[in-house]
Amino acid sequence: MSTGTPGRARGSRRQRSTAPRALRLVSEALADRKAVDPLILDLRGLSSATDYFIIASGTSDAHVRGMAEYLVSTLAPEGLSPHHVEGLSQGRWVLLDYVDFVVHVFHPQLRDFYQLERLWGDAPVITTGDPERKG
Repeated sequence: MSTGTPGRARGSRRQRSTAPRALRLVSEALADRKAVDPLILDLRGLSSATDYFIIASGTSDAHVRGMAEYLVSTLAPEGLSPHHVEGLSQGRWVLLDYVDFVVHVFHPQLRDFYQLERLWGDAPVITTGDPERKG
């Protein structure tokens, strides 16, 4: 049964219980690929769209694409595949929607322009080293 926005109301208990582990995997993968200024915003209670935003920058279009592709290939063996992907071919702003969390990998100029951190300024920031702890 569909609920309007695919996947939002469908966040399963199993996925929610593995969210901290998934966030840790994403953080580690971004660190492996030398992401610039990665952070995790805790949107629980602020948005019905998703629970977390993971935001990071690359240094070039190729770096952004490479990080996004690496994330997808790193999370796949863990049973996590994106519900939706946007911007991968351009490499300026890649959005990987995993339903309970959304990864935004930006070219620095677009990150500065869209300023998601400011848009969601009331969201607690979770330290990328420990997805369970707010920082």
